[in-house]
Amino acid sequence: MAFLHLFIVNKSGGLIHHRALSKKAPSISTNDLLRIGSTFHSLHAIAAESSPARLPGNKNVSGADDGIEEIQAAGVLLRSYHTRTGIKFVITALPTTSVDLDYALREIYTLYTDYALKDPFYELDMPIKCELFMNGVDQLVKKMEKTALRGGR
Repeated sequence: MAFLHLFIVNKSGGLIHHRALSKKAPSISTNDLLRIGSTFHSLHAIAAESSPARLPGNKNVSGADDGIEEIQAAGVLLRSYHTRTGIKFVITALPTTSVDLDYALREIYTLYTDYALKDPFYELDMPIKCELFMNGVDQLVKKMEKTALRGGR
């Protein structure tokens, strides 16, 4: 199992979705989950504003507009995908993972747009409780880990 946790943070820094993606994922209390979401949002904003590097196509006149994309530590790898609407998709994995985390994040974003945003009962920036979205994430994780075990993408 390569994946550990999935966090989705809204544009205000609120945690709108969290789930452990494997049995190896450490148990985190609800308060700590909320703290993780808001802390990542703040660090992402600080990194975007303070970065001297401007990438091609950058629309932020005061600095970089991409913020934190990856954090590597001895025990965990954190990868994020920041949408133009301000939603941040953050996935954590074991550092030895062979799974393409960028691809996983883009696919999770696609599932979010296909299932959560098209759910007539879902309101933007509110917690995601869409069962189709959660089932889609579960299927994606299983498919990607099975493919990684076989040595493919």
